[in-house]
Amino acid sequence: DIAFVFQSYALYPHMSVYDNIAFGLKMRKYSKAVIDEKVHEVAKALDLADLLNRKPRQLSGGQRQRVAIGRAIVRNPKVFLMDEPLSNLDANLRVQMRSEIKRLHQKLQTTFIYVTHDQTEAMTMGDRIVVMKDGYIQQIDTPQNLYQYPVNQFVAGFIGSPQMNFIDAKLIKKDGKYLVEFGSEDTKTSRGVKYTVEVPEGKADAEALEPLVDREVVLGIRPECIHDEEMFISNAKTGVINTTVEVTEMMGAETYLYLTCEGIPLTARVSPRSTARPQDEIQVALDPNRIHIFDKETEKSVIN
Repeated sequence: DIAFVFQSYALYPHMSVYDNIAFGLKMRKYSKAVIDEKVHEVAKALDLADLLNRKPRQLSGGQRQRVAIGRAIVRNPKVFLMDEPLSNLDANLRVQMRSEIKRLHQKLQTTFIYVTHDQTEAMTMGDRIVVMKDGYIQQIDTPQNLYQYPVNQFVAGFIGSPQMNFIDAKLIKKDGKYLVEFGSEDTKTSRGVKYTVEVPEGKADAEALEPLVDREVVLGIRPECIHDEEMFISNAKTGVINTTVEVTEMMGAETYLYLTCEGIPLTARVSPRSTARPQDEIQVALDPNRIHIFDKETEKSVIN
């Protein structure tokens, strides 16, 4: 038995909340007593007990969504299919309903297949996530593994907010070590700077990297792995770059810095104590242990 929760709620407008929840049971010819018991049980669990006599038009978006979920739960299905059920709700209600659905999932111990474009929803609610692009599965994994070990550039950019930084670069080999080089150096005018990040030995898979030496690659680094703290910069042996602060966004618990380095846009997620302000010239350090390298042609991950 499969129950479907629609994006648009799909409630019957002429029926009360009670009748909407009971509809599937009535179709299956359950007795009135059983229907009444099940509807009240579900209504209590979803905080709808006081709304059973109302029509859908008298409900808020969150209440309608709970009715749609209640109509699915009451049948006690083996699988729930949910098609972007929170996309029509405002931000606060979406957060609240996320936790409600998560609690429901833990309580019912039933399989939920949940479709969403919102990667925060996927990361916070999913035990396993299937990332799809153009109808093809890109990766199936736990939220943590998708975030830390994306198999390609699409998954890396899709999961995480703000998005991972992608930098066009070149892989070079020097003294037996692999380096990722980026920036712009004009040999005639001596303007511009080339920067390098050394691939740590623990991440340097020679079999994967050797074919890409002296070829273009894409360097990926998440915003929280770009540091502006003096202590981190002074201890960094590689990956320190000069940047210009374009915009700062104070988010309360953290600050986003939107930077440019040799024309390359970068986003850094730093401490709210950061003193960086627009137009400041600051140094930041890229954490070499957290870099990703993608093959420019295939977009597949070479190291994570």
